[in-house]
Amino acid sequence: MKISLVAFAIFAVVAASAGGALAGGRALETASHQATTTKAVKIVMHDPGCHWFLVHGKYRVKDTVNANRVRLVDQDEAALKVKSPQGVQRIPVGHSIVVGQGVYRITMVGQAPDDNHLRLTVN
Repeated sequence: MKISLVAFAIFAVVAASAGGALAGGRALETASHQATTTKAVKIVMHDPGCHWFLVHGKYRVKDTVNANRVRLVDQDEAALKVKSPQGVQRIPVGHSIVVGQGVYRITMVGQAPDDNHLRLTVN
């Protein structure tokens, strides 16, 4: 009986120390995942000017986001063109793209000259 209690005690100590190491590893993994999480920026239809960034319930033509990556979500009435030094990307209505750090100019496909030209800066 003493041998089984000693074996059980050793097993409990080993299991507890392994569980603590795994829990610590999960905490580190979660912290690194949060650092790379993308932030969403919505582009919505609103008159006058057609399309706007929706930022904390307010409509803006300029937005600056401090993140490594940003998900641009097109909730406008037409596809959007996203211009950067790397080229031009299109976002169909209801879809999104992920962009990295940089400055982006966003216009609607077939946009009238007097509609808004959006500017997004990702730091």
